[in-house]
Amino acid sequence: MENKYHFDVITKAIYFIKKFRSEQPSLEEIANHVNLSKYHFQRVFKKWVGISPKDYLQYLTIEKAKSSLRKGQSTLETSYSVGLSGNSRLHDLFVKIEACTPGDFKKRGKDLKIYYGEIETPFGMATVAETEIGICSFSFDLLSIDKFKKEYSEAIFINKTFNNALSLQSYFKQWEIPNTPISLDLIGSPFQIQVWKALLQIPSSNLLAYQNIAAMINKPKAVRAVGTAIGKNPIAYLIPCHRVIKSDGNMGNYRWGTERKIAINTYESIKLNDLE
Repeated sequence: MENKYHFDVITKAIYFIKKFRSEQPSLEEIANHVNLSKYHFQRVFKKWVGISPKDYLQYLTIEKAKSSLRKGQSTLETSYSVGLSGNSRLHDLFVKIEACTPGDFKKRGKDLKIYYGEIETPFGMATVAETEIGICSFSFDLLSIDKFKKEYSEAIFINKTFNNALSLQSYFKQWEIPNTPISLDLIGSPFQIQVWKALLQIPSSNLLAYQNIAAMINKPKAVRAVGTAIGKNPIAYLIPCHRVIKSDGNMGNYRWGTERKIAINTYESIKLNDLE
């Protein structure tokens, strides 16, 4: 009965936050709307959603701001349209969540070179995109490139496998770690990058549960937020989100298909046994 009550409360709260996000409601205002004290509401919301009401509101705000900037609005116009007091607050929000400034986002990657191409892997054909810093996308579909072209419409896209992609192709053929490390160019919020860095610590042929990752980043109660960050991992395989499963041993969802997730983990296990 309590679960049903809490579900109804959270549903009502989410609807309220989405409806009035441009007014930037406070925690107390949201809690009053669902007839709870702000401290109790905060605990219940984090338990069900995985993040605080403030963080949820910030993510809604940033998505609205990104949409406004894409339409050509100035950063000041965008600030006011999403309910922020000015450029400085918009700047702080972007740096916290997007790890870039609103001005950088508005430039849409102007003059940035992004190389992309297909490579063959044991798990099917994959597309790789990289900047001169490193790989920024590795996906088992072509949609990631289309998404990048929309997200960075002012960037220069070059249909060519570049340095790191060639090293990755060689790795999949030889199954040997290249002499020169494969570099990554991660674009994400500080929390997402923290989660992705934790994934990089999982050894090959090892599986961990979502709560293990949450514990690794010292946020044991943020299991759902960790799951969301893992689901947004832009670099398949190299950032091994395939090694994260449910606590009951079920493989769980995978951005590129559960069957591929099983195949990757099985292949890794066999390869490692062959090398021992």
